[in-house]
Amino acid sequence: MADAGGMTSDALAVLGDVFGYSAFRAGQAEAIEAALSGRDAAVVLPTGSGKSICYQVPAIAHARAGRGTTIVVSPLIALMQDQVGALIAKGVSAGALHSHQEDDGQADLVRQFLSGQLDLLYVSPERAAKASFRRMLERVPIALVAIDEAHCVSQWGHDFRPDYMLLRELRDVVDAPL
Repeated sequence: MADAGGMTSDALAVLGDVFGYSAFRAGQAEAIEAALSGRDAAVVLPTGSGKSICYQVPAIAHARAGRGTTIVVSPLIALMQDQVGALIAKGVSAGALHSHQEDDGQADLVRQFLSGQLDLLYVSPERAAKASFRRMLERVPIALVAIDEAHCVSQWGHDFRPDYMLLRELRDVVDAPL
């Protein structure tokens, strides 16, 4: 991974400090370099090969540099909760907005997000597609948008989620790599 103004050292520092690894796996470095350089990337890797690292490392590096929060669009509440729990256990400021939270919990998380306290915010495609959510995104710096489980956009799959088709509208309010 070429050094783009310290980006390589930042990414490797996050990889080691937060995740405890000394090197990237095959395919990860290119995706991370793209995200840190402001370019879009499509990451297609087998299950268990570390796709989440491809957006989590740049998210944390961007947050450490004061570039804003990363939005992660994820289709399953359990997956969001697992990811957020693992990140919090590693000392990363992360949260998930979802339908199974109490109103107070959602309001507190929104306050944290709007005040720039979150490195990563996980949301469902249905929430990301809402105009009210897009208006909220206009109020804070967004460093990166990660769309997890993007196979849910396939209308031929059993897990098709129509709101994935609306995620292109995030480009209207967010100037960040996807």
